[in-house]
Amino acid sequence: MKKLNIAVSVGDLNGVGIEIALKAHDEVCKLCEPIYCINKNMLNQASQLLKLDIPQDIKLHNVDGNFKIEAGKIDIKSGIYSYESFLNAIELCEEDKADAVVTMPIHKEAWMLAGVEYKGHTDLLRQYFDKDAIMMLGCKEMFVALYTEHIPLKDVASQIKTDKLTQFFLDLHKSIGDKKVAVLGLNPHAGDNGVLGNEEIKIDKAIQEANTIIGKELFIGSLVPDVAFTPHSRANFNYFVAMYHDQGLTPLKALYFDESVNISLNLPIIRTSVDHGTAFDIAYKGKAKTLSYINAIKSAIELHK
Repeated sequence: MKKLNIAVSVGDLNGVGIEIALKAHDEVCKLCEPIYCINKNMLNQASQLLKLDIPQDIKLHNVDGNFKIEAGKIDIKSGIYSYESFLNAIELCEEDKADAVVTMPIHKEAWMLAGVEYKGHTDLLRQYFDKDAIMMLGCKEMFVALYTEHIPLKDVASQIKTDKLTQFFLDLHKSIGDKKVAVLGLNPHAGDNGVLGNEEIKIDKAIQEANTIIGKELFIGSLVPDVAFTPHSRANFNYFVAMYHDQGLTPLKALYFDESVNISLNLPIIRTSVDHGTAFDIAYKGKAKTLSYINAIKSAIELHK
Protein backbone atom coordinates (compact mmCIF):
# COMPACT_ATOMS: atom_id res chain seq x y z
CA MET A 1 0.00 0.00 0.00
CA LYS A 2 1.30 3.44 -0.94
CA LYS A 3 2.27 5.55 2.05
CA LEU A 4 0.48 8.85 2.63
CA ASN A 5 2.16 12.19 2.07
CA ILE A 6 1.95 14.21 5.27
CA ALA A 7 2.84 17.91 5.39
CA VAL A 8 4.67 18.76 8.60
CA SER A 9 4.35 22.34 9.81
CA VAL A 10 7.56 22.94 11.76
CA GLY A 11 6.15 25.27 14.42
CA ASP A 12 8.18 27.89 16.26
CA LEU A 13 11.83 27.25 15.39
CA ASN A 14 12.93 28.65 18.75
CA GLY A 15 11.16 25.70 20.39
CA VAL A 16 11.41 21.91 20.36
CA GLY A 17 9.44 21.13 17.18
CA ILE A 18 12.30 20.85 14.72
CA GLU A 19 14.33 18.70 17.14
CA ILE A 20 11.40 16.30 17.44
CA ALA A 21 10.96 16.16 13.66
CA LEU A 22 14.63 15.34 13.04
CA LYS A 23 14.89 12.80 15.85
CA ALA A 24 11.73 10.97 14.76
CA HIS A 25 12.36 11.16 11.00
CA ASP A 26 13.47 7.56 10.46
CA GLU A 27 10.55 6.13 12.44
CA VAL A 28 8.04 8.46 10.78
CA CYS A 29 9.30 7.46 7.31
CA LYS A 30 8.21 3.89 8.06
CA LEU A 31 4.66 5.20 8.44
CA CYS A 32 4.36 7.91 5.76
CA GLU A 33 6.20 10.27 3.43
CA PRO A 34 6.77 13.44 5.50
CA ILE A 35 7.12 16.77 3.72
CA TYR A 36 8.64 19.39 6.02
CA CYS A 37 7.51 22.96 5.42
CA ILE A 38 10.84 24.72 5.92
CA ASN A 39 13.68 25.97 3.70
CA LYS A 40 17.18 24.49 3.53
CA ASN A 41 18.91 27.42 5.23
CA MET A 42 16.69 27.35 8.31
CA LEU A 43 16.90 23.56 8.52
CA ASN A 44 20.69 23.68 8.27
CA GLN A 45 20.85 26.27 11.04
CA ALA A 46 18.61 24.20 13.31
CA SER A 47 20.51 20.97 12.66
CA GLN A 48 23.83 22.63 13.48
CA LEU A 49 22.48 24.00 16.76
CA LEU A 50 21.08 20.57 17.61
CA LYS A 51 24.21 18.74 16.43
CA LEU A 52 21.92 16.43 14.46
CA ASP A 53 22.55 15.32 10.88
CA ILE A 54 19.95 16.11 8.24
CA PRO A 55 18.64 12.82 6.80
CA GLN A 56 19.62 12.19 3.20
CA ASP A 57 16.07 11.29 2.16
CA ILE A 58 14.39 14.38 3.68
CA LYS A 59 11.76 16.17 1.58
CA LEU A 60 11.25 19.89 1.99
CA HIS A 61 8.59 22.32 0.83
CA ASN A 62 10.27 25.71 0.70
CA VAL A 63 9.00 28.38 3.09
CA ASP A 64 10.71 31.72 2.55
CA GLY A 65 12.39 33.32 5.53
CA ASN A 66 15.81 33.84 7.05
CA PHE A 67 16.49 34.76 10.67
CA LYS A 68 18.68 33.73 13.57
CA ILE A 69 17.25 30.92 15.68
CA GLU A 70 17.41 31.84 19.36
CA ALA A 71 16.47 28.90 21.55
CA GLY A 72 13.72 29.64 24.04
CA LYS A 73 13.11 33.20 22.89
CA ILE A 74 9.75 34.70 21.95
CA ASP A 75 10.48 36.31 18.60
CA ILE A 76 8.41 38.02 15.91
CA LYS A 77 10.34 36.49 13.01
CA SER A 78 10.03 33.00 14.43
CA GLY A 79 6.31 33.60 15.00
CA ILE A 80 5.80 34.69 11.39
CA TYR A 81 7.76 31.71 10.10
CA SER A 82 5.66 29.23 12.07
CA TYR A 83 2.52 30.88 10.67
CA GLU A 84 3.83 30.69 7.09
CA SER A 85 4.88 27.07 7.56
CA PHE A 86 1.35 26.18 8.67
CA LEU A 87 -0.26 28.00 5.74
CA ASN A 88 2.07 26.17 3.35
CA ALA A 89 1.10 22.83 4.86
CA ILE A 90 -2.61 23.64 4.45
CA GLU A 91 -2.05 24.63 0.83
CA LEU A 92 -0.27 21.33 0.12
CA CYS A 93 -3.45 19.54 1.24
CA GLU A 94 -5.68 21.82 -0.81
CA GLU A 95 -3.54 21.13 -3.87
CA ASP A 96 -3.69 17.36 -3.22
CA LYS A 97 0.07 17.24 -2.74
CA ALA A 98 -0.40 16.07 0.85
CA ASP A 99 -3.02 13.87 2.47
CA ALA A 100 -2.89 15.45 5.93
CA VAL A 101 -1.21 18.13 8.02
CA VAL A 102 0.68 17.43 11.24
CA THR A 103 1.73 20.47 13.22
CA MET A 104 4.53 21.18 15.64
CA PRO A 105 3.79 23.73 18.40
CA ILE A 106 3.59 27.44 17.77
CA HIS A 107 3.96 30.14 20.42
CA LYS A 108 0.76 32.16 20.71
CA GLU A 109 2.50 35.27 22.03
CA ALA A 110 4.94 35.19 19.09
CA TRP A 111 1.93 35.10 16.74
CA MET A 112 0.36 38.02 18.57
CA LEU A 113 3.56 40.07 18.43
CA ALA A 114 3.86 39.26 14.74
CA GLY A 115 0.38 40.65 14.12
CA VAL A 116 -1.20 37.28 13.37
CA GLU A 117 -4.89 37.65 14.18
CA TYR A 118 -5.49 34.03 15.16
CA LYS A 119 -5.08 32.60 18.67
CA GLY A 120 -3.76 29.28 17.42
CA HIS A 121 -3.93 26.56 14.79
CA THR A 122 -7.57 25.63 15.36
CA ASP A 123 -8.75 29.23 15.34
CA LEU A 124 -6.96 29.79 12.03
CA LEU A 125 -8.46 26.62 10.53
CA ARG A 126 -11.94 27.62 11.69
CA GLN A 127 -11.75 30.96 9.90
CA TYR A 128 -9.72 29.74 6.92
CA PHE A 129 -12.32 27.11 5.99
CA ASP A 130 -15.35 28.92 7.52
CA LYS A 131 -16.16 25.74 9.46
CA ASP A 132 -16.81 25.13 13.15
CA ALA A 133 -13.64 23.18 13.78
CA ILE A 134 -13.63 21.10 16.95
CA MET A 135 -10.50 20.72 19.07
CA MET A 136 -10.21 17.20 20.45
CA LEU A 137 -7.19 15.98 22.37
CA GLY A 138 -6.21 12.62 23.76
CA CYS A 139 -5.03 9.12 23.00
CA LYS A 140 -6.69 5.72 22.60
CA GLU A 141 -7.35 5.55 26.35
CA MET A 142 -9.20 8.88 26.54
CA PHE A 143 -10.25 11.70 24.21
CA VAL A 144 -11.52 15.12 25.32
CA ALA A 145 -13.35 17.48 22.96
CA LEU A 146 -13.42 21.12 24.03
CA TYR A 147 -16.63 23.10 23.69
CA THR A 148 -14.77 26.36 24.33
CA GLU A 149 -11.02 26.68 23.85
CA HIS A 150 -8.80 29.72 24.21
CA ILE A 151 -11.12 32.20 25.86
CA PRO A 152 -10.96 33.73 29.36
CA LEU A 153 -12.65 31.64 32.04
CA LYS A 154 -14.95 34.56 32.90
CA ASP A 155 -16.47 34.33 29.39
CA VAL A 156 -17.25 30.60 29.38
CA ALA A 157 -20.68 30.71 31.06
CA SER A 158 -22.04 33.17 28.49
CA GLN A 159 -21.09 30.71 25.72
CA ILE A 160 -23.27 27.93 27.15
CA LYS A 161 -26.21 28.10 24.73
CA THR A 162 -28.49 25.20 23.93
CA ASP A 163 -28.61 25.64 20.15
CA LYS A 164 -24.85 26.12 19.88
CA LEU A 165 -24.15 23.11 22.10
CA THR A 166 -26.59 20.94 20.16
CA GLN A 167 -24.79 21.72 16.91
CA PHE A 168 -21.44 21.04 18.60
CA PHE A 169 -22.66 17.58 19.66
CA LEU A 170 -23.98 16.83 16.17
CA ASP A 171 -20.72 17.92 14.53
CA LEU A 172 -18.74 15.80 16.99
CA HIS A 173 -20.94 12.79 16.28
CA LYS A 174 -20.43 13.26 12.56
CA SER A 175 -16.68 13.21 13.12
CA ILE A 176 -16.32 10.28 15.55
CA GLY A 177 -19.35 8.13 14.74
CA ASP A 178 -21.53 6.24 17.21
CA LYS A 179 -19.32 6.64 20.26
CA LYS A 180 -20.71 7.12 23.76
CA VAL A 181 -19.68 10.57 24.98
CA ALA A 182 -19.69 11.83 28.56
CA VAL A 183 -20.63 15.52 28.76
CA LEU A 184 -19.35 17.49 31.74
CA GLY A 185 -21.35 20.13 33.52
CA LEU A 186 -19.91 23.59 34.00
CA ASN A 187 -20.43 24.20 37.70
CA PRO A 188 -19.37 22.33 40.85
CA HIS A 189 -21.70 19.37 41.46
CA ALA A 190 -23.07 20.03 37.93
CA GLY A 191 -25.05 22.90 39.42
CA ASP A 192 -26.90 20.88 42.11
CA ASN A 193 -30.22 21.36 40.27
CA GLY A 194 -29.76 25.09 39.99
CA VAL A 195 -28.35 25.75 43.47
CA LEU A 196 -24.85 26.43 42.12
CA GLY A 197 -25.77 27.66 38.66
CA ASN A 198 -28.27 26.95 35.89
CA GLU A 199 -25.97 26.36 32.90
CA GLU A 200 -26.54 22.60 33.23
CA ILE A 201 -30.20 23.09 32.29
CA LYS A 202 -29.02 24.33 28.88
CA ILE A 203 -26.40 21.57 28.61
CA ASP A 204 -28.95 18.84 29.44
CA LYS A 205 -31.44 20.21 26.92
CA ALA A 206 -28.75 20.22 24.21
CA ILE A 207 -27.88 16.61 25.07
CA GLN A 208 -31.54 15.59 24.74
CA GLU A 209 -31.97 17.44 21.43
CA ALA A 210 -28.78 15.96 19.92
CA ASN A 211 -29.70 12.42 20.98
CA THR A 212 -33.20 12.85 19.52
CA ILE A 213 -31.83 14.02 16.17
CA ILE A 214 -29.26 11.20 16.07
CA GLY A 215 -31.87 8.65 17.17
CA LYS A 216 -29.59 7.12 19.80
CA GLU A 217 -28.60 7.98 23.36
CA LEU A 218 -24.94 8.70 22.69
CA PHE A 219 -24.37 11.87 24.71
CA ILE A 220 -24.64 11.31 28.46
CA GLY A 221 -24.72 13.99 31.12
CA SER A 222 -24.30 16.44 32.41
CA LEU A 223 -21.70 14.77 34.62
CA VAL A 224 -20.30 16.21 37.83
CA PRO A 225 -16.89 17.50 36.64
CA ASP A 226 -14.82 16.47 39.67
CA VAL A 227 -15.70 12.77 39.30
CA ALA A 228 -15.98 12.58 35.50
CA PHE A 229 -12.42 11.34 35.04
CA THR A 230 -12.25 8.82 37.88
CA PRO A 231 -11.26 5.23 36.96
CA HIS A 232 -14.92 4.17 37.28
CA SER A 233 -16.08 6.82 34.82
CA ARG A 234 -13.24 6.14 32.40
CA ALA A 235 -14.18 2.47 32.43
CA ASN A 236 -17.52 3.48 30.91
CA PHE A 237 -16.43 6.30 28.59
CA ASN A 238 -13.56 6.84 26.18
CA TYR A 239 -14.82 10.21 24.89
CA PHE A 240 -15.60 13.31 26.93
CA VAL A 241 -16.81 16.85 26.22
CA ALA A 242 -15.43 19.56 28.51
CA MET A 243 -17.03 22.98 28.72
CA TYR A 244 -13.70 24.81 28.93
CA HIS A 245 -10.00 24.31 28.26
CA ASP A 246 -8.52 23.44 31.66
CA GLN A 247 -11.56 21.42 32.76
CA GLY A 248 -10.72 18.82 30.14
CA LEU A 249 -7.00 19.18 29.59
CA THR A 250 -5.82 19.18 33.20
CA PRO A 251 -6.92 15.56 33.83
CA LEU A 252 -5.91 14.48 30.33
CA LYS A 253 -2.37 15.79 30.66
CA ALA A 254 -2.04 14.50 34.21
CA LEU A 255 -2.85 11.01 32.94
CA TYR A 256 -1.49 10.90 29.37
CA PHE A 257 0.80 13.87 28.78
CA ASP A 258 3.46 12.24 26.61
CA GLU A 259 1.23 10.19 24.34
CA SER A 260 -1.70 12.54 23.70
CA VAL A 261 -2.33 14.28 20.39
CA ASN A 262 -4.43 17.22 19.23
CA ILE A 263 -6.96 16.52 16.46
CA SER A 264 -8.97 19.10 14.52
CA LEU A 265 -12.39 17.71 13.59
CA ASN A 266 -15.20 18.90 11.30
CA LEU A 267 -12.86 20.24 8.60
CA PRO A 268 -12.28 19.46 4.89
CA ILE A 269 -8.66 18.47 5.64
CA ILE A 270 -7.06 16.19 8.22
CA ARG A 271 -4.97 17.99 10.82
CA THR A 272 -3.36 16.50 13.89
CA SER A 273 -0.73 17.91 16.22
CA VAL A 274 1.48 17.24 19.17
CA ASP A 275 -0.30 17.87 22.46
CA HIS A 276 2.34 20.10 24.02
CA GLY A 277 3.81 23.55 23.63
CA THR A 278 7.10 24.92 22.40
CA ALA A 279 8.89 23.86 25.61
CA PHE A 280 11.29 26.79 25.40
CA ASP A 281 12.98 25.67 28.63
CA ILE A 282 14.42 22.58 26.94
CA ALA A 283 14.74 23.88 23.37
CA TYR A 284 17.93 22.71 21.61
CA LYS A 285 19.05 20.72 24.67
CA GLY A 286 18.36 17.29 23.17
CA LYS A 287 15.67 16.52 25.76
CA ALA A 288 12.49 16.69 23.64
CA LYS A 289 10.37 13.53 23.46
CA THR A 290 8.92 12.27 20.19
CA LEU A 291 5.99 10.09 21.30
CA SER A 292 3.24 12.71 20.89
CA TYR A 293 4.49 13.57 17.39
CA ILE A 294 4.64 9.94 16.30
CA ASN A 295 1.13 9.40 17.67
CA ALA A 296 -0.04 12.49 15.77
CA ILE A 297 1.32 10.97 12.56
CA LYS A 298 -0.43 7.67 13.33
CA SER A 299 -3.68 9.49 14.10
CA ALA A 300 -3.55 11.36 10.78
CA ILE A 301 -3.07 8.08 8.94
CA GLU A 302 -5.94 6.47 10.84
CA LEU A 303 -8.26 9.39 10.10
CA HIS A 304 -7.50 9.05 6.39
CA LYS A 305 -8.85 5.50 6.26
